[in-house]
Amino acid sequence: MVNSTFFGMRTISAHLKSHPSNLKHSNVKVALSLGGDSVGSGSAYFNPSSVDSWVSNAVSSLTHIIEQYGLDGIDIDYEHFKSDPETFAECIGKLITTLKQNGVISFASIAPFDDDQVQGHYLALWKSYGHVIDYVNFQFYAYDQGTTVSQFMNYFQTQSSNYNGGKVLASFSTDGSGGLSPENGFFTACGTLRSQQQLHGIFVWSADDSMSKGFRYEKQSQTLLASNHSIFTF
Repeated sequence: MVNSTFFGMRTISAHLKSHPSNLKHSNVKVALSLGGDSVGSGSAYFNPSSVDSWVSNAVSSLTHIIEQYGLDGIDIDYEHFKSDPETFAECIGKLITTLKQNGVISFASIAPFDDDQVQGHYLALWKSYGHVIDYVNFQFYAYDQGTTVSQFMNYFQTQSSNYNGGKVLASFSTDGSGGLSPENGFFTACGTLRSQQQLHGIFVWSADDSMSKGFRYEKQSQTLLASNHSIFTF
């Protein structure tokens, strides 16, 4: 993507054509994730030339993609920045606001993790536009491998305080990269959060790794959440 014109549309189109929206279950919502860690062999940077041009291009490109494929929302996952936090906040906040006002999306989420630069940008966004963000898909699996239940609970409370008033989701990875794993007590921690009425949903990374395991932990998450909360798999 260059200044929010999504030149990856051919790749996006090919993927979506192999997963047509008419196969969606009535209870499933599909989001398009923006950003990510890398493009090819390099980092994917958020680097707009101006707020107005970035928002205009992003609204146009995303509206086309979302309406063409019947998607429901967007997830903001920028992890590298060549802009200041205030510019990021204005670009993303105005994008989400405009797409919602135009009826293009029904929800928006953000996916920060515990890194000083990343948090600086996302907390600036939250401060100004938290009211238009539906979920905080916090990447708790970016913490050290071998995270304990008590450490996870402390991390969760810290981030819930940072994103005060937001629906912060518990998260784990199925690629063994880090954080509190299902084998080491993730669902025990979720049970505690549920008893405290703080379990707003579960965010799982990643679908590619989960597929080889038959989506075992996604199914366990669904059982835990029943029909009252959300599960996100990326």
